[in-house]
Amino acid sequence: MSTSADATSPTTSLANHAYEILRHRLIMLDIAPGDPINEAALSAELEVGRTPIREALKRLERDHLVVSYPRRGTFATNVDLTDLSAISEMREALEPIAARRAARNLTPERRADFTAAIAGLKALEATDEQRTLMERDLDVHRLIYSSVDNPHLSETLIRLDDLATRIWCLVIPGIPDLVTHIREHIDLLEAILDGDEQTVAARAAEHVREFDKTVRATLR
Repeated sequence: MSTSADATSPTTSLANHAYEILRHRLIMLDIAPGDPINEAALSAELEVGRTPIREALKRLERDHLVVSYPRRGTFATNVDLTDLSAISEMREALEPIAARRAARNLTPERRADFTAAIAGLKALEATDEQRTLMERDLDVHRLIYSSVDNPHLSETLIRLDDLATRIWCLVIPGIPDLVTHIREHIDLLEAILDGDEQTVAARAAEHVREFDKTVRATLR
């Protein structure tokens, strides 16, 4: 049985550290789809033992970001574009709920965070590196998810957004105006600040539909 001490043990903390680093590399395709995961190399690079690395990989496998094969090892999962419909269907149902809750749960601190996020989006330039744009996109989604005050909802949305981001990163070279797509969050965030739950729900759903439409257009 887990105890509160287990949750804050050194091994757990190191596993969480390894998990966050590897998850980000996987969703940003720094670790390419199909690439093998070298536990020994990661252990040396991150300066953690093999046990935290293995614990992190178990979590990543539950997230569908890596897959393990007996006697072959662990690999980054392939980005399966046929999953787009299923991912979009789930996100279109859940993103509006998250946006509504974010609008409902505003605090002075969260209001400041959303205001700063809007300013950051407005400052983006078409000449910014794709990596910068994608990082900002991730930050916006994480900010909304952190405001729902429902860990089950936020965890599910993060997992879906991770998978969507991998697809997004794969098709980015075919998107002519990425900065415009990232800036589409501005209207959503402003509606959250206004506390307009009906508008934010509609805009969140529309954002998912636009994402799906853009990806499909890129694949033609």
